[in-house]
Amino acid sequence: MRAMVLERPGTPLVLRERAVPDPKPGEVLLSVSACGVCRTDLHVVDGELTRPTLPVVPGHEIVGRVLAVGAGVEGFHLGQRIGVPWLGATCGTCPYCRDGRENLCDAPQFTGYTRDGGYATHTVADSRFCVPLPDGMDDAAIAPLLCAGLIGWRSYRMAGEGRVLGLYGFGAAAHILAQIAVQQGRRVYAFTRRGDVASQDFARQLGAAWAGAAEERPPEPLDAAIVFAPVGALVPAALAAVRKGGRVVCAGIHMSDIPSFPYALLWEERQIRSVANLTREDARAFFAAVPGLTLWTEVTRYRLEDANRALDDLRAGRLQGAAVLGCG
Repeated sequence: MRAMVLERPGTPLVLRERAVPDPKPGEVLLSVSACGVCRTDLHVVDGELTRPTLPVVPGHEIVGRVLAVGAGVEGFHLGQRIGVPWLGATCGTCPYCRDGRENLCDAPQFTGYTRDGGYATHTVADSRFCVPLPDGMDDAAIAPLLCAGLIGWRSYRMAGEGRVLGLYGFGAAAHILAQIAVQQGRRVYAFTRRGDVASQDFARQLGAAWAGAAEERPPEPLDAAIVFAPVGALVPAALAAVRKGGRVVCAGIHMSDIPSFPYALLWEERQIRSVANLTREDARAFFAAVPGLTLWTEVTRYRLEDANRALDDLRAGRLQGAAVLGCG
């Protein structure tokens, strides 16, 4: 098998030849057909997430076919198309796991961070945390749903039932979530970097009622805002844009420091919440809803060997939608 490997944070991935692994009990071996390139991968590669298990193969938006199953695996068959998301395994015994909040597990494993991920032709995964994928989208198109879609979905549910939703940062997650929100009757306002006319036009094409710079006030107060961009300064900006009782959800796993802000921005029962990882229930609920939605993912496709270029394009903001590696 071939894999793009991170050997030291802050350095380019290296193409390595490896033996195809055998699945251990409870694991499945997959032939990887597509793997999304997520901003979290960029945080891992750039050393902003500081506890990777090195060397590591990044990638946690994995679409593949089952080649072999380990002892005790149930519910999957050879040749089946399944997905592998960020949450790779949990301990199952800590207070959070016992309480149904496995996304907060005290001893988790994360795909592409503490266990090898999908920037490879093959990978193994804990079958309990894999996701059967619905028909109707090709491998590259569905790959971003495994994190950008899932994190957007969890953030969306946290944001509450308000009808006016602001999305700060219009990348892979926001371009999926905007479509869901519009189809469910919400007004979506998209916030981008100042001067990013292309992203603003893209947001309007996907149904946003308004798109402008993150520093601007929207045409009306927001019921809720979701901050996808890893920029702490957007949190006070979002608080200033939400109405009394509004909620700001921080969706990233990594964000720059939030600057100090006057208490008046938080007063009147405004709230700030963060999203930490995902649960298997998130995945089940989201992929059960997907067939009833009309979702289109804008993807730029790269060869496996071009993973560093894909990461560079993401880092530089040269992408609309998502980048996907074709690994098959």
